[in-house]
Amino acid sequence: MPAVSQRGRAGYDPEVRFGVFLLAARFPGEDDAASLDRTVRAAVAAERAGFDDVWLAEHHFMSYGVIPSALTLAGHLLGRTRRITVGTAVTVLPARHPVAVAEEAALLSLVSGGRLALGVGRGGPWQDLEVFGTGLARYETGFPEALDLLLAWLRSERVGWTGEHFAFRDVPVVPRAATPPPVVVACTSPETEAVAAARGLPMLLGMHVDDAEKARAVARHGVPAPHVSAHLAQVGASRAAATELLLREMPRWLGPGLDGYVPVDGRPRPSRDPEAYVRRLCATHPVGGPDECAAAIRATIDATGIDRLMFLVEGAGSAAATLENLERLGTEVLPRLRS
Repeated sequence: MPAVSQRGRAGYDPEVRFGVFLLAARFPGEDDAASLDRTVRAAVAAERAGFDDVWLAEHHFMSYGVIPSALTLAGHLLGRTRRITVGTAVTVLPARHPVAVAEEAALLSLVSGGRLALGVGRGGPWQDLEVFGTGLARYETGFPEALDLLLAWLRSERVGWTGEHFAFRDVPVVPRAATPPPVVVACTSPETEAVAAARGLPMLLGMHVDDAEKARAVARHGVPAPHVSAHLAQVGASRAAATELLLREMPRWLGPGLDGYVPVDGRPRPSRDPEAYVRRLCATHPVGGPDECAAAIRATIDATGIDRLMFLVEGAGSAAATLENLERLGTEVLPRLRS
């Protein structure tokens, strides 16, 4: 039975979707194999716990997240699951050729029965642009064209292209999904919001902004679309206990991970105090007892109008804590969010 029907039968608003957001961060004492094993186990557990979506981050050359290709891991997880939608959060277009991304997305959508969601983003001026040879211009000016080429490939039978960043003769689209996978655009600026809005695409809004700023982004976007909102989530005995846990454990892996953001052109590296950042996240996201978490999620939906939410569940910094947090969200928080 489709996920929406299951959720509706259980009393959930059939228009609201709840997902899990997985960074695959390398925790202290872990190697990359352990990080990825934890991520796969969490995705499978999310389906059992009743979530609708699993979203996978993508990063290069850093311990903040050890998934270099969200699409590749999405393919593995689509084979390990049967119901849940698997999304990329996000595939970084300036580091890839958009036709290659579109081909892989169509392939995964076809073999999974349409369970792939393709999140794409502009990324940043990081060293992957140098390593992969795509160059800084693809980040600074090339994202709209790359997005247009991606959409044209997903929606057409044949594509030829002449642009500033891409040019090729007319070729057939193979494989072609009759119903293309849905595309969502990560937005961290009004400029990117405008790019998404002009194409009628929903936004993916990150954890670093609060409900008020997300509501302003939705208003600026101005086009009815199923936007996605990312949140830190931690279930504990109380808000104080959950916050204490995250403040103790999260900076231990977050701090070294943020060091991986290395600009390609010598511009100043963004600085962030991991403890202060975690404290701010705890104050603005569903962190606390089950009732407190459910109330915070309801408040987000009411304030922003966004009805697709994904929750980062790895904050406590261990495989056991991740799976326990995910299970408690599924069994103690989601049932409180029935319409």
